[in-house]
Amino acid sequence: MKLPSTVVFLLLLGVRSMCNTASAESLFDARQGFITTLVKKEADGSPVPNPPKNVLQSVKYNSPIGDLAAYITPSPQDGKRHPAIIWIFGGLSNSIDETAWASTRPDNDQSASGFRDAGIIMMYPSLRGGNRNPGFHESFYGEVNDILSALDYLKKQEYVDPKRIYLGGHSTGGTLALLVAESTDQFRSIFSFGPVADVRAYGADALVFDISNRKEFELRAPVKWLHAISKPTFVFEGTDKPSNIAS
Repeated sequence: MKLPSTVVFLLLLGVRSMCNTASAESLFDARQGFITTLVKKEADGSPVPNPPKNVLQSVKYNSPIGDLAAYITPSPQDGKRHPAIIWIFGGLSNSIDETAWASTRPDNDQSASGFRDAGIIMMYPSLRGGNRNPGFHESFYGEVNDILSALDYLKKQEYVDPKRIYLGGHSTGGTLALLVAESTDQFRSIFSFGPVADVRAYGADALVFDISNRKEFELRAPVKWLHAISKPTFVFEGTDKPSNIAS
């Protein structure tokens, strides 16, 4: 992926050790028992395109909302367990499509195909309300649970090393990657490209939940839960516009 000329890079590691962990609540704990209120019920409805043979295959994985679509690298059939990465696209559709394999300009390459070219197993999960999946978009809430479910699916693949599973995302996918990093310690490492600190940055029109409820925002704000990160989490942002460098 080609990034703007000046790139700011952060490594979020050991943040938890600098906090009072006895009183610092994790994002996972804070979400327990909370039910988000959706004021708009939006879903994509587009079909999942068939991927190129021997590059990716279409699968279903089970999440709390039901069975969701995904692409995954087929087994290399070499009897080995390989490192793997779950990659989340940018955009708000929660869907997967030709972006996973189509050639595109290097300054907006969301496929993360460099991982695949290096021999790393890739999984691109579609999330609730995406494609023809059950459920509706939840603007960075239930989607976190879907990504955790994708992790459970990936761990069970016989050609995947369950101790070497990574997570990455671009733009809105980067924001989701941070929220997941604050919700679990099961990924070996997380890579977040261009996230926001607070989802208010997307604007009220882009959000589907009750924006009058402060807690709805708190449970979606990556900056509030940095203390919950326990695995190396890399954040990348360019200084050239458009950029989330302020975050």
